[in-house]
Amino acid sequence: MPTFQSIDIPIQIESGKKYTTPQGTRAIKDGIKTVSQRQNTPVLRKPPWLKVTAQVGQAYQYVKQVVEDHQLSTVCSEAHCPNIAECWSEGTATFMLMGSVCTRACQFCAVDTGNPKTWLDPNEPQKVAHAAELMQLNYVILTSVNRDDLKDGGAKHYAKTVRAIKKLKKNIKVEALTPDFQGNLDSVTWLVNSGIDVFAQNVETVERLTHPVRDPRASYWQTMSVLAHAKKIRPDIITKTSLMLGLGETEPELIQTMNDLRTIGVDILTLGQYLQPTPNHLPVMAYIRPEQFKRYRAWGMARGFLEVVSGPLIRSSYRAGSYFKD
Repeated sequence: MPTFQSIDIPIQIESGKKYTTPQGTRAIKDGIKTVSQRQNTPVLRKPPWLKVTAQVGQAYQYVKQVVEDHQLSTVCSEAHCPNIAECWSEGTATFMLMGSVCTRACQFCAVDTGNPKTWLDPNEPQKVAHAAELMQLNYVILTSVNRDDLKDGGAKHYAKTVRAIKKLKKNIKVEALTPDFQGNLDSVTWLVNSGIDVFAQNVETVERLTHPVRDPRASYWQTMSVLAHAKKIRPDIITKTSLMLGLGETEPELIQTMNDLRTIGVDILTLGQYLQPTPNHLPVMAYIRPEQFKRYRAWGMARGFLEVVSGPLIRSSYRAGSYFKD
């Protein structure tokens, strides 16, 4: 593997505090202000099946260095993913486009919140493509922060990145886990026609819990309309979404969500346990047992999904390439 020069260690910023990014954006670390801490809510102890053993070896360090040297963001680190050690050790990562500051403040998400005021790195598409080439990826997962400060929500920038990757390696597969673009279907069309193989937009939770969980600018039916439109304009594309469980949803509500997703032709569903990233975020209401996740997978497969990836530590992008191949 290539060697790299060392870089400066970044300054640690306290969760919930405001800071200024190198691009001049004022942001809140981990997305939720400290004043909104839910200190009176009892914290449930994590069950043994959620314990993760970190495996940090040469492959992990290589991915970490490629990401840092190209000044890229990944959802693995920005969103506190529990699978980061496993995935990076296997040479995979989910690239997060358009910076690490989101214009929304969902109550479950640890991505920093602020207003980038239309800032974009024009070299990012080539940087991501080069990083994917160095990592010898056959399946690239792209996601991004919400960029409500941009007229198209960043769809054209996203599409440029897809095309840059495909230009370097013709047979590479690209999955795009996108924002909802505020329901702008022209932006969805632009991205879907960029050459992606999988289009994903996460519904996150059941309809009743959407507003307590997601930013007010997001909605259950807005996500449904985005997924439906992607399938309508490109019937051959794989569509995908994800739900977090343990936020207070009921099993009948989960079944209804599955039915709604199948009605619009969604192909792949992932189900995982919600984990509270900081004390400022929504508390966990319940830990779903592994046998329940297996039951939920059976429910989804019976409804016609091509695949339902269901388990406590499952996240939207977890081993996505292998499931796509299957």
